[in-house]
Amino acid sequence: MDSFELNKIMGAVLGTLLFILSLSIVSGGIFASHPPKKAGYEIAVKDDKAGPAQGPAEPQVPLANLLNEANAEKGASVARQCVACHEFAKGGANKVGPGLYGVVNNDAGTHGGFNYSNAMKNKKGKWTFEALDKFLENPSKTVPGTSMTFLGIRRAADRAAVIVYLNKQSDSPAPLPPPVAAAPDQKKDGEKKDAPAKQ
Repeated sequence: MDSFELNKIMGAVLGTLLFILSLSIVSGGIFASHPPKKAGYEIAVKDDKAGPAQGPAEPQVPLANLLNEANAEKGASVARQCVACHEFAKGGANKVGPGLYGVVNNDAGTHGGFNYSNAMKNKKGKWTFEALDKFLENPSKTVPGTSMTFLGIRRAADRAAVIVYLNKQSDSPAPLPPPVAAAPDQKKDGEKKDAPAKQ
């Protein structure tokens, strides 16, 4: 093989390598990936040093007053979220939960034909207005270990409406407790009382 043929072969190899190198540089410039300024996703989190932000607290109204202000129609509307598990009509079959006809002032965990959890079987007392209010607010906290997975009804007025509705689902509805007289408004802190008149 003469030097001319060898030079042609070496030129072809060198040209191929230069083409591959050029192609790599061009493709690297086109498809280059740049590292993000901040690693990962930025998630905005509120500073909880001052405690969780909460809305204005619901005014404390006695349950007796709420019951007297509530109506059964609203209670029936709120109770629609319960119909998948409970029957409200007289003689209605048990579902996932027991039938609730006549539940007000009935002994807890005693509805016929329903297999209660041990926690509910061991609950003592009757389903008074007060007991129902606490249970409807947070079932699992009121009866730890209950199989009822319902999270509860947060608004006191809604609970009162449901209780009034449940009370009407009975052969002999219980009388509502009389309303409690509102306490006189307290003077704001720092407000001076009127000085007694001089005699």
